[in-house]
Amino acid sequence: MIAIGSINDPPIRGVIAPRGPLVDSVALMANIKSQIKRNRQNVKRHDRNTTVRSALKTSTKKVHAAVGEGDAEAAVARQREAARALDKAASKGVLHKRTAARKKSRLAKAVNRTSAA
Repeated sequence: MIAIGSINDPPIRGVIAPRGPLVDSVALMANIKSQIKRNRQNVKRHDRNTTVRSALKTSTKKVHAAVGEGDAEAAVARQREAARALDKAASKGVLHKRTAARKKSRLAKAVNRTSAA
C-alpha cells in the first residue's frame, strides 16, 4: 500500500498555476468571463505600475547623483521633476500618498543639504 500524504500534511485545496516566463499570465485557470477580464486588467496594471516605479527609481537616482556631484542647480531641477513624478504616481494609485510625501521630503532634505553647503 502506498501512502500519498501523511496526516501532518496540509490538505490540498486547489491547483496552483505555475508562474514563469513560459506561462501566459492571463490564463490563470479562470472559467468565469468577469474573472478572465479581471486577470487581463491586473496584468495590464501590473506592467504599467512596474514601468512607473522604475521611472521613479531612475529619477531619484538622478537627484542623488546631482547631490553627490555637488551641483545644486541640477539637483534642484531634478528634485522638482522627481517630486512631480511622485505626485503623479500617488494620484494614479501606483504609490500611497504618504509614501510619495515621505520620498519627496527625503529628496528635498538631501537637496537642501547640498545647496546649504
